[in-house]
Amino acid sequence: MLALRGAEILIPGGVQLTSEDNHDQRASSAGGDDFGSMFEQSMRAVKPGEVIVGRVVHVGRDHVTVDIGYKSEGQIGIHEFRARDGSIDVKEGDDIDVYFESSESEDGGIVLSRQKAEQFRVWRDIEKAYEKEGAVEGTIVGKVKGGLKVDIGVPAFLPGSHADLRPARNLDRFIGQRARFAILKFNRSRGNVVVSRRVVMERERESLKGETLKVLEEGVILEGTVKNITDYGAFVDLGGIDGLLHITDMSWGRIGHPSEVVNVGDKVRVVVLKYDPERERVSLGMKQILPDPWSTVAERFHVSMKVHGKVVSLTDYGAFVELEKGVEGLIHVSEMSWTRRVSHPSKLLQPQSEVEVVILDVDPANRRISLGLKQTEPNPWEMVRINHPVGSHITGKVKSITDFGVFVGVDEGIDGLVHISDLHWTKKVKHPSELYKKGDDVEAVVLAIDVENERISLGVKQLVEDPWNNVPARHAIGSRIHGTVSSVTDFGVFVEIEEGLEGLIHVSQLSTERVDKPAQLFHVGEVVEAEVTHVDARERRIGLSIKALRRSEERDEVDSYLRREREGSKFSFEDILSEELRLDRDEGDQPAKAKSDSDK
Repeated sequence: MLALRGAEILIPGGVQLTSEDNHDQRASSAGGDDFGSMFEQSMRAVKPGEVIVGRVVHVGRDHVTVDIGYKSEGQIGIHEFRARDGSIDVKEGDDIDVYFESSESEDGGIVLSRQKAEQFRVWRDIEKAYEKEGAVEGTIVGKVKGGLKVDIGVPAFLPGSHADLRPARNLDRFIGQRARFAILKFNRSRGNVVVSRRVVMERERESLKGETLKVLEEGVILEGTVKNITDYGAFVDLGGIDGLLHITDMSWGRIGHPSEVVNVGDKVRVVVLKYDPERERVSLGMKQILPDPWSTVAERFHVSMKVHGKVVSLTDYGAFVELEKGVEGLIHVSEMSWTRRVSHPSKLLQPQSEVEVVILDVDPANRRISLGLKQTEPNPWEMVRINHPVGSHITGKVKSITDFGVFVGVDEGIDGLVHISDLHWTKKVKHPSELYKKGDDVEAVVLAIDVENERISLGVKQLVEDPWNNVPARHAIGSRIHGTVSSVTDFGVFVEIEEGLEGLIHVSQLSTERVDKPAQLFHVGEVVEAEVTHVDARERRIGLSIKALRRSEERDEVDSYLRREREGSKFSFEDILSEELRLDRDEGDQPAKAKSDSDK
């Protein structure tokens, strides 16, 4: 019995009947005279050059026998049913489309072809898709010049510019993909077909776009597909319209590259952050769907708490440590070591390394957490205060010399500073290198310890008594000194009284006369005499005066003269008599003296 399901049969008079119609009629009025006459009429209409449905009645080694309801059965070579893997994809009882080539064959049967029937159907579908702007399915099987080769039942050409919505540089990635294609143009006689995948995708996007725009607004959560990834983010297809998911909106935590979070083709849930209908630009976010970890960070991290984290990046000023997903803290370079001068965090830490740190400060409003690395160990500066209290003596080597002082080693990794002003009580030290060189052993006194700022002040001059303590006794006011001019200025002359001890003769005290230019009267190295007029041990100043010295000398001369005058007016009779007696004795002794001289 002939099966006609799915076949198209031409009925005289222009009526087209399919096997589905035939099946329905058989089901409703099987054996009726109307159907019988119609079937006989359809059989008389079957003729060579048409595609009809036949039933497989036998599958042999070389041929497949098909009954199309004609006066004889037809045979089709078995090779037309062989799949790519070599198997036979037909069995007895199957209904198949066949092309009626000829009514007589050499063996008396009819000539049928399955391949021609397939090609007939393919060309019919191509023509229909072209006319109705539809699409056909096919597989991209290879790469050719200018594009790709597609199998849609017949070979077709897919231009490279029509392979995707955007120009694709690597066409090889499309090979093997099955897709739907629009027909750009075709020529059946020449067997040429040009197809487009892009046109189908654009039609689908336009259809989806309309649906998406109905629900698209800020705050709505949608599901999309990652379409493309760049260094700054990912483009997500929301359904006919793309949105940008910026790298900063992917995760609350640090991301080096978007590919760490998403891949092309991934399905992702995103929230619309901004939507510009005029420009059709959409900004998306992923992290906004999840709670912000900084909103409750103060509940989980407290000052002085020890926590573990991972170093995620290093900068010149410190290291960022991830404490949990989305929460990072900074170890400033100054908080890395108690004793070492860390020039760069890489000297102590490496990216991705695990570290233990101490929370120093939590600032949720500014999304900042300050961390300390050195605080995980005892503070050696506290031990310095215990082992070397203020006033104690230490001995260490000179570690470095600067313009302002000398750094001396106190303990391992801890140096103290002897300021240039604490090197000598009286000597003017222009540069510490005048007294010390690197590596010298130095004894010093601990003057101050600042644990918070990690500083120790040392003094060398404090090892001996301050000579200024007894300067007032050695150089009392009114005493006279001899000194050497050490410098001459417009306001006076400095005189070195003893090593490291200078006094100033102000310009007003250089002479009893007015002096405008001290340099005209005094020169460096000249020895001068002056009178001490002022001593201030606290301010370490001595005031000298030549003018006062001259007045003192004048006063002494007057006093001496007056004394002599007073002494001359007080001669008594006894004084005169005594003088006379002395003269008499001298005269009596003269002969004896002369005699003595002659004897000699």
